[in-house]
Amino acid sequence: MRIESKIGMALGALMLIALYFMPFWTIDMSAPQYPEGIGMYIHIDDVTGHKRHDLQNINTLNHYIGMAEIHRDDFPEFDIMPWIIGFLIAFGLLAAAVGSMKLVITWIVLMVILGIVGLVDFYMWGHEYGHNLSPDAPIRVPGMSYQPPLIGCKQLLNINACSWPYTGSIFIGLSMLMASGVVYYEKFKIKKD
Repeated sequence: MRIESKIGMALGALMLIALYFMPFWTIDMSAPQYPEGIGMYIHIDDVTGHKRHDLQNINTLNHYIGMAEIHRDDFPEFDIMPWIIGFLIAFGLLAAAVGSMKLVITWIVLMVILGIVGLVDFYMWGHEYGHNLSPDAPIRVPGMSYQPPLIGCKQLLNINACSWPYTGSIFIGLSMLMASGVVYYEKFKIKKD
């Protein structure tokens, strides 16, 4: 691998450090009782409200419709994700240092697999969260479930819930783009020159 490719791969791997400092997903909710909106951020190791009391307000709303409360300790993923991201950073730096295209491609494949597993896990959590309702809920609507959208917006009673990638996901995308650019540069561009 050429030196510029090694630098590109190293920079791509280092971009994942941003995930330790910013959320990678957001869920926004708007309703008549919350005209300014409420929401939560999902980090690799925590879930927080957009504003100070948002998570508490979401849990209050959830109580009325029979949904479980959201607490960081209910998600074992938050304990392992920082280690997985750390491994991917180290593996990407190793691929850059060694200059191995096989390692770069393996890194890309691992990132894709992690993304797919993450989306499936998020969907399964949302399904369990939105369908496993308490029979003692103060508000019950027969046949109604409250699964938040995986991506996009969805009307849930009088609440419009929107789920989108957030700032940290930009760094994930840039990281993948850098690594893919290294593969393209090394496999196709150099051969043409």
